[in-house]
Formats: sequence, C-alpha cells, structure tokens
Amino acid sequence: MKEVASCNVLMIYPRFKAESFWNYPEACELVGARYPAAPLGLVTVASLLPREWNIRLVNRNTEELSDEDIAWSDMVMTGGMITQQPDTLDLIERAHIMGTPVVVGGPDATSSPHVYRSADFLVLGEAEGIMQTFVDAWESGQRSGMFTAPKFQIDVTKSPIPRFDLLKFEHYLYVGLQFSRGCPFTCEFCDIIELYGRVPRTKTAAQVFAELDALYSMGYRGHVDFVDDNLIGNKKVVKAFLAELITWQEAHDFPFEFSTEASINLAEDTELLELMKRANFFLVFIGIESPDPETLIATKKRQNTRRDLVESIHKIYSYGMMVTAGFIVGFDSEKDSIADAMADFIEAAAIPVCMVGLLYALPNTQLTRRLQREGRLHPGHDIMPDVDAGDQCTSGLNFDTLRPLRDVLDDYRRILQRVYDPVAYVGRINRLVSLLDRSDRPRDLPKGDARRKVGAVETVNKVFNKLPELRDAFWQTFMNCAKTNPQALRLAVSLMAMYLHLGPYSRYVIGAIDRRIDELDRDTNQNWLRYQSSISAEG
Repeated sequence: MKEVASCNVLMIYPRFKAESFWNYPEACELVGARYPAAPLGLVTVASLLPREWNIRLVNRNTEELSDEDIAWSDMVMTGGMITQQPDTLDLIERAHIMGTPVVVGGPDATSSPHVYRSADFLVLGEAEGIMQTFVDAWESGQRSGMFTAPKFQIDVTKSPIPRFDLLKFEHYLYVGLQFSRGCPFTCEFCDIIELYGRVPRTKTAAQVFAELDALYSMGYRGHVDFVDDNLIGNKKVVKAFLAELITWQEAHDFPFEFSTEASINLAEDTELLELMKRANFFLVFIGIESPDPETLIATKKRQNTRRDLVESIHKIYSYGMMVTAGFIVGFDSEKDSIADAMADFIEAAAIPVCMVGLLYALPNTQLTRRLQREGRLHPGHDIMPDVDAGDQCTSGLNFDTLRPLRDVLDDYRRILQRVYDPVAYVGRINRLVSLLDRSDRPRDLPKGDARRKVGAVETVNKVFNKLPELRDAFWQTFMNCAKTNPQALRLAVSLMAMYLHLGPYSRYVIGAIDRRIDELDRDTNQNWLRYQSSISAEG
C-alpha cells in the first residue's frame, strides 16, 4: 500500500453576509449559539481526506481566523455558496499573502469556476467523485490544477460519515445530515437539478444511522436538519427509511427532532406524513414561490398547481409539523401587482416565517440561459448596489424585468410591510396554534439539548425586554397557546423569538428598497427634465 505523507489542512468556512434572512443572531444568542447551521459540506470533504492528514476547521461565521491558523497549514480548503463568494475571494488573497496554496470547491465554484481563477486548485462537483484524484495529485507534488467530478454519477452509498468531531456543537442551533441528492422537478430558476440532477440518489438507511450514532455517541442532542433539497424526491425509498428511523428514535428515547425541505406534494401522502410525524419531524421548508397559477406554470413549478396550496399547508400542520416557505417576486409572468395576492395567501395559510425574495438568475440555470438568449441578463449586477451581496432579500433582479422595475420593487416592499407587521406576524402564530396538532409528540426537549438552557417563560421575557411594544400581543399569544395547545407552546415561543431578527431585518430590507426606489424616481425626474430641456432648445 502506498504510504501517504502527513499534511496540515486548514478548512475555512467563508463568512456569510452579516445581514441575512437566515442567520437569526438573536435566536442563536438566546441559547448561547453563534450561528444556526454547522458546515456539513466541509466536514464531509474532511472525511474523504487521508487519515494521516491533520485537519482543523475554522468557521468564519462563529470564530476568528488568525494568521497563526494559516501559518500552521500546508494548504487551505474553502468554498461555499454564492452568498459566501466575497469572503472566499478574500480568503484566497489572505492565504496567498502568507504563501499558502488554496483549494476551492463547493456549489458556487462548480457553477462559476471562472470567479475563482486566483485559487491554486479547483475541485468541482461532488467531492466523492474527485477528491481521491486531487489527493493523488497533491501527493505527487502537483501544486495547481482543476479537478472535475462526473455529473450526476456519484454513488452516495459510498459517502463516508462526516467528520462531526471537527465541529464545536455549542456554536450551532442545529447540525445537518444528508439522505439524498437531486430533485425530480424542473423549476426554471433552480440550480439544484444542474448540480445534482433530476434522479434523486439516496444513501442507505445504515449509512444515515451510522451518522446518527456518531452524533449520539458524541453527546449531541436536539435539532438535526436533513439538508436534502427535496427529502421526498423518491417517496418509496424515503418511506422505507422513515420506518426504520422511527424504530431508531424509539430505541434511543427520541434524542433528535428533525427538519427538512420538501415539495408541496408531501401533503397528498398521508402515509408519508404519518411516518414523518412518528419520526419526530417538526419543521418543513416548502418552496411556494407564488400564489399565481400562471406564474407557477411559466416557471415550470407545475407541482404547485395541482392542489389547493392553503389546504395542503394546513394538512401538514395537522401532522404536527410547522411550515416555513419561500416566495419570489419578479417573475416575467406577473402581469399586474402581486403584493396583495401574496400577502393574502401567507395570511390564509398561517405561515409565520416566510422568506420573500426577489428573483435572482443564478449561474447555470434554465432561467439564466433564457435571459442570456434574450439579452436581458446583467451578470454581476444587483438591484441594490449599496447593499453587500447576500440572499434574495437584498440581491436580485439581475436582469431587465418585463414589468416596470419600480412596480416590482414597490410590490416587494408592500409584501414585507404586511407580512412582517408585528400584529400580522403574531396573528399568524395564533392561527398556527389552532391548526398544529402536537399530540403524541415528546413535550420536553431531550436532556443535553442546548435549547433546554432557556425555558419558554424565560424566552418570552427576553423577547419582551427587547421588544417591549409587543409585550401585550406576544403575552396573549403565549397564554392562548398554553391554554388551548400546550404541546405547541415551545414552537410558538420559538417563533416569537425569531421575530427578534425577522422584524428588524424586514425593516432593514424595506429601507434598502426605499433608497433604490428613490434613486429610480430621481433618474426618472432627471430624464424628464433633460427631455423638456431638449424640447425647449429645439423650439
């Protein structure tokens, strides 16, 4: 067997934009965490490296990166999503100043390798399909190159257990696992099918239980997120897995509660809903995108047109799972204002937490290719240039819209104003409480869960202290839930805590939109004055 030399690898998870819909700093602070999600991708890559290599992990979202960290390393490995791109580029430059080679991978590098030309190595695609080739090249003395995995062909049943030991669990609200890759649908704006394909590939149940066993043996308890882009992409396989997961949970006294992302057709499968309920899933993210059927058809999200969406969400609630949802403003098919229809839908569905964003043409998607053909795409352009690149709330519309841009932005502002008005937000929590069936669920969090540090009453008091103007409304909601649905109290309180972030963040985004609208109005007025001046000169 070939002898492998030791190598010091510094894995760096790049910083996300400070202001983001997803980071929930106040909710993290309540339980002593520093960031919501642990970097599953990097600890999975770490598991593919030779055992003889020494690996350290620094997450720039939770801790400082020192020059000493870089000096220790023989190589830096980094990369992530498009919202981490600015920090990734800064990291490459910083490492190079210290003479350390940099390896970049991840979804953004795979979609836009040209952006990372300054890196020494690019490792593109799914790491399981190419990492050994990179390691062999490094061991042979190669110090630059591009390595690309074959698309959609990686056998995920051979993916090893992630290096969870590299994580500092206390830094995170939850950790992630992956069961499957790929999605059977063809949404025009989505890059998942471009990165992972339309045929979901699944791990074996034994693999996932080995990962759960690893977390359990390390003492981790609490929230585990299945990071699959559509957990139910292969219903037959996931049902078999969930049946075994129930048995595992029962044998271990339910140490974990799960969240995931799934398509709305989950609601039509009562067997699947029941399995998820019994396995202790408590939260599902669903991409609704728009309440307008024409828009859903135009953007190839037909699966959302085959059912009553509000009724479907309420059906999921009846199985004890909360729904968070994604919505997008700026589709070509929006003939008139979408603001009232979207806000009305969110209210009717009683979804407290809604990620409402502006349409963004991601690299390497059907949408981007179409906009390029039509000459409407503006690569690298964000609609709010005064705001750093971030999620769809503060970056988007990087193309010529068919509706007047001002109208689209005004719609977006009106939706955020309605949805994250504190009275409306609390009202949706109240309606959710009346719909959420948490019977036959563990009432208390497992011992060792970091969220046990702060009880429901203490959390509510902390919310009151930070938002005293909402004291009466939140207290009434708290008491209503305690009286009518005590099993749901913990979840209702967590939604109140999330408003500590969502309320101020929505106002931050509204402020950015207001500034952009003011700029558009000034440009319009200046153009009109120039036109009038030219007419006068000709006269």
